Amino acid sequence: MASSALSNLMLAIHEKKTSSVDLYRPLRNYITFTYSEREAQLLEDDLETLNQLRSDVERVPDPSPSARRDLLISYYKALCLVETRFPISPEKHHVNAVSFLWHDTFKQKQKATQQNIHLEKAAVLFNLAATYSQIGLGHDRTTVDGRRQASHAFIGAAGAFAYLRDDESTKASIGQSSTTVDVSVECVGMLERLMLAQAQECVFENTIAKGSTPGVCAKIARQVGIYYEEALAALTAPPLKDHFEKGWISHVQMKAALFYSEACYRYGMELHEKEEIAEEIARLRSGSSRLAEAKKSSRGAPAQLIEAMNKLEASISCNLDRAVKENDRVYLMRVPSPASLSPLPTFSMVKPMNMTEILDASKEKMFAILVPDSSAKALSRYTEMVDDVIRTQAERLQQASELTRVRLKEMDLPDSILAVDGHSTLPADLREDVEAVQISGGPASLEAELQQLRDLKRVNQELLVHTEELLQKEATEDTQFRSQFGTRWTRPQSSTLTKNLQDRLNRFAANLKQAGESDVKIERSVRENSALMSILDRRPIESAIPSLAKPMMSLDATEDAIVGTLKQSLRQLENLGAQRAGLEDMLKEMKRKDDILPKLMTITGSYEDMFRKEISKYDHICEDISQNIEVQEQLLRQIQVHLFYVFPCSFAPTYLFYVFPCSSASREKCYNQIQAAISKYREIKENVNEGLKFYVTLQDAITNVKQQCSDFVMTRSIQCREMIEDVQRQMSGLSFQDRRNSGPYPSVHQPTATSSPPPQETHNPSHPHPQAPYYRPPEQVSRPGYSMPPYGPPPPYQAPHGQAPQPYPPQAPQQQQPPYPSWQQGSYYDPQAQQPRPPYSAPNPYLPPPQPQPPHQGGGYYRH
Repeated sequence: MASSALSNLMLAIHEKKTSSVDLYRPLRNYITFTYSEREAQLLEDDLETLNQLRSDVERVPDPSPSARRDLLISYYKALCLVETRFPISPEKHHVNAVSFLWHDTFKQKQKATQQNIHLEKAAVLFNLAATYSQIGLGHDRTTVDGRRQASHAFIGAAGAFAYLRDDESTKASIGQSSTTVDVSVECVGMLERLMLAQAQECVFENTIAKGSTPGVCAKIARQVGIYYEEALAALTAPPLKDHFEKGWISHVQMKAALFYSEACYRYGMELHEKEEIAEEIARLRSGSSRLAEAKKSSRGAPAQLIEAMNKLEASISCNLDRAVKENDRVYLMRVPSPASLSPLPTFSMVKPMNMTEILDASKEKMFAILVPDSSAKALSRYTEMVDDVIRTQAERLQQASELTRVRLKEMDLPDSILAVDGHSTLPADLREDVEAVQISGGPASLEAELQQLRDLKRVNQELLVHTEELLQKEATEDTQFRSQFGTRWTRPQSSTLTKNLQDRLNRFAANLKQAGESDVKIERSVRENSALMSILDRRPIESAIPSLAKPMMSLDATEDAIVGTLKQSLRQLENLGAQRAGLEDMLKEMKRKDDILPKLMTITGSYEDMFRKEISKYDHICEDISQNIEVQEQLLRQIQVHLFYVFPCSFAPTYLFYVFPCSSASREKCYNQIQAAISKYREIKENVNEGLKFYVTLQDAITNVKQQCSDFVMTRSIQCREMIEDVQRQMSGLSFQDRRNSGPYPSVHQPTATSSPPPQETHNPSHPHPQAPYYRPPEQVSRPGYSMPPYGPPPPYQAPHGQAPQPYPPQAPQQQQPPYPSWQQGSYYDPQAQQPRPPYSAPNPYLPPPQPQPPHQGGGYYRH
């Protein structure tokens, strides 16, 4: 027993004592004998670590409580790993050279010796709980934080005692000599309640310090008293009655009385505030009587505890006298007897700490390479048995679900019932298609997209007209100058140079015309199918499904009740389906937790007997599955009987007087209408998208050609100005010889009827006044494709030395040196280059091969 100097006394438990045990040599010999020397050498470090942990536990060199706690946790995890790999027992082929000896912590003369690892684990858990209690007692409980930490430590102690009671206490005594009382189920259960009482007491002290209401304080105090009362009941019953010192019993008894009276005192204060004076008097008298009775057996009790009881008794007496006087003078209420009072309310603020994760050894690496061969084979065999059970049951569950789906489909359920209520639903795939259409805008969005087609067509037409006007204007100017200057105007005609451009523009115009025809067909298709597609704009789409009509005739008007019964049966079927899913999950979860390896490694009898016992754990789930399937069969039969009376048209008996229109045909017709609307919408949508892509591509192509035409017109304009200047100089009498040597147009001086042929001259690079050719594009507008002169061969003065200048125009055919070669290098002058395909002249790459069409449909980007 230990105490705190400034607060109520609390208890801590001492650790159990043990004797030295060498684990290294017996375990190493077992590894060598069962496996090989190689495994023993590989596990040297693990064996030494285990032996060192056991030595540290034995010595207890008075480390800090927290360090001691960590040591005990590490050793317990190591013992869990030893248990699964080393069968420690008196058996011949087991580890039979290891014996564990532990003394009783409350009666040191009592001890237990066993060749059983469960005794070792039980003792380690007991010492872990004792260490937690010492940590809790060591905190300064005069502060709020100290009381909070102390409460947490006592909760840890309760959790360790609870884990010991549930996992190791019984195993430590099976098949062995008797164990010590302190690790028995009764003792560790009592200690668990004692630690919870002290943890709740710390919470009560903090509640008082915070100034909580009397009602809250009374509930918490009463729970403290209950925990102490439960511990006292275990202390005063066998086998603990004569095992503990009288001081333990006296302490627990006085604490139970103290906190019961404290609860009465606090609850009485709340009753006084509510002016329930009679019950207040009865509660205070009950608390005072309990204190007086406890003080009779307080001989030898600590003075601090007796002082706390005296102070509480004085407070109760003061409040009791006041309440009695007020009742006698004012309220005059009848005071009930204590036996007639209801139990005081309680509020538990603590529970045992969950030690499963703290003591989990699954992530430890010690002895990881060591698995007995026999255990591994047996475990594999057992796993196959479990897998077979799960596979068989899973197939039964799946077949039951499939049977339900098929039977309900045959009976047109639950669609028929939903149709009666006007709550029909679409099939899942059809609903997804409708949602996709509605997300994309639905039929209502088609008009906006058609307007986009019109706008794009108009833009293309305007571009085409503007481009044609550029070429026409240039050709008109060329014709005027040719008429004005006659034979002196030697420049090639515009129609010769722009033939490819004009052909391309003509094809673009044809494309636009045929695309316009496709647009008309699309618009006509939208108008003709707008009524069909309007169903897709219904929100929700289920509103478009026809409801089942009420019966026109009925003998007893019970169809509504039968429909209600059908709905209930369908809900039960749905619940059964959810239950089947849960049962399958339970099977898988049970398999996941089904670890029988520790049992396999210690068993000495037949594996088959053990397997039959272990596999029986799954029997109750298999029975639940069978019951689920049986109930489902009964429900399906009931549904068929009830459906016979509600929807007789499904079964065609002529003598029935129920006349329900069959819903299946009307709903199927509605489904088909929705599907047809979706198909038509998608067809029109795809045609519109093809048209949009066509117009965008054509616009790029016309824009490119327009740029080439603009370049051509600009070049011809520059050339025109230079030629005008040249012709004007000739007409004004400039030197013909100088013009012949330097002019870029030798064809102006070709022999005519009134002139003699000019003599040939050699190239004179030292000509003092060379003149530039009539056409030299400015540098700022130079393009890579214009590196050569726009037409014709080089001028005479650029001929190689010793060669005669070639006459202009050239004598070679025009195909060998086409005019404006750079313009023909673009994609829209190359017949093989990529270009927008006309709507009808060639197959569209986005479309399937053309199919036979009705007379009102054409080709183009219109998709059939």
